[in-house]
Amino acid sequence: MTSFKSIQRLQFSVLTFFLVNLSTLSFAQIQKQYLDISVSPDKMDWTYQVGEKVEFVVSVTQSGRPVPVENVRYFVKEEKMEPLQEGPLQLKDGRATISAQGMKTPGFLRCEVFATIDGKEYRGLGTAAFAPEQIQPTAQMPGDFEAFWEKGKAELAEVPLDPKMVHLPERSTETVDVYHVSFQNIRNSRIYGVLTVPKGEGKFPAILQVPGAGIRPYVGDLGKAARGAITLQIGIHGIPIDLPQDVYGNLSSGALNGYWNFNISDKDIYYYKRVYLGCVRAVDFLTSLPQYDGQNLGIQGGSQGGALAIITAALDSRIKYLSSMYPALSDMTGYLHGRAGGWPHMFAGNNLQYYNYPEAIETLSYYDVVNFARILKTPGFYSWGYNDDTCPPTSYYSAYNQITAPKEVFVIPETGHWTYPEQGKRSEDWLFERLKK
Repeated sequence: MTSFKSIQRLQFSVLTFFLVNLSTLSFAQIQKQYLDISVSPDKMDWTYQVGEKVEFVVSVTQSGRPVPVENVRYFVKEEKMEPLQEGPLQLKDGRATISAQGMKTPGFLRCEVFATIDGKEYRGLGTAAFAPEQIQPTAQMPGDFEAFWEKGKAELAEVPLDPKMVHLPERSTETVDVYHVSFQNIRNSRIYGVLTVPKGEGKFPAILQVPGAGIRPYVGDLGKAARGAITLQIGIHGIPIDLPQDVYGNLSSGALNGYWNFNISDKDIYYYKRVYLGCVRAVDFLTSLPQYDGQNLGIQGGSQGGALAIITAALDSRIKYLSSMYPALSDMTGYLHGRAGGWPHMFAGNNLQYYNYPEAIETLSYYDVVNFARILKTPGFYSWGYNDDTCPPTSYYSAYNQITAPKEVFVIPETGHWTYPEQGKRSEDWLFERLKK
């Protein structure tokens, strides 16, 4: 007969599994609107040669059928730049075609279409790629870049790991043990996370999951652990990951609002120094576990996490494989050269007046993904689309094109700062195929 406590544990495990998958897929939801505005370049793969003309095919429908709409207008522009073409758009049976001259240099040309129905305006976009494999970065690599990070890692190595683990039986399952963990980082700070460990005899590969931007709780990844990999999901802000949600909300709008700008004038105390070294410290923790097999270690993340995956792998050769989705923090100086730069867009719009000075530019050169891509030796899987508003594809191609390590990219052009479930599955399968050899 099943005990009440066993039923409780099963219920909690099901809830935890749901929350894990919900949090994993929160950036992977297919973006649908009440009014569907489809904008597609006329080539199947949305990719053109420099100087080639492009036609954007527009369809405005609701439930698959054309409907009356108002104030239809369009813009054609290089991503994040001022419009090159704009004006009203006449639809016929819900369709129209917009012709554009294309681009004279490698990059991305975006068409945005707006239409109003029932008093609300909706937006659709499509982005044509022009020789994206030829995009080169604007970010400059400091002469002492590698020495700077070797010094940082030496500083970290002097700090005792001081690991703490609290077993969570109520979250554990028949096949996976779950722990809240923390360990020491530089400057008297700690890294907090959730560790999931497969039960059973033997040794296991490990995966470090690094987070996207923001401040939030974490519940761990039982799915990957059930599949046979130790998985560590970390936060980067030096605060516990199991606090009430309103704590994270208050920090997001208060003390940690705009954390990516903190101490930007000084490369030695910039906010991300503690973060980048904290990811290396997470590798220290994973490789210290008795259940770890000693050789198969991967890292995975999207957006800010996509950046951290590349950065940590470049800094730490113990990572054998990486998976990165639309990495942020890439070619951040792009705006200073008349084109899109990476999140967090330090030099775009109003930010330009605050951060366009030599000390800030110098600091960011030590933290730009482009420069870590230049020294990366780790095989990697990458995935993204062309319609990304948050991390413009120009920025991550600037980094990707610098990578000489073995690499594989899975592009679904229509995706933006979100993914289809198939991208997540391919990323996970790619890691497991290699980690479990």
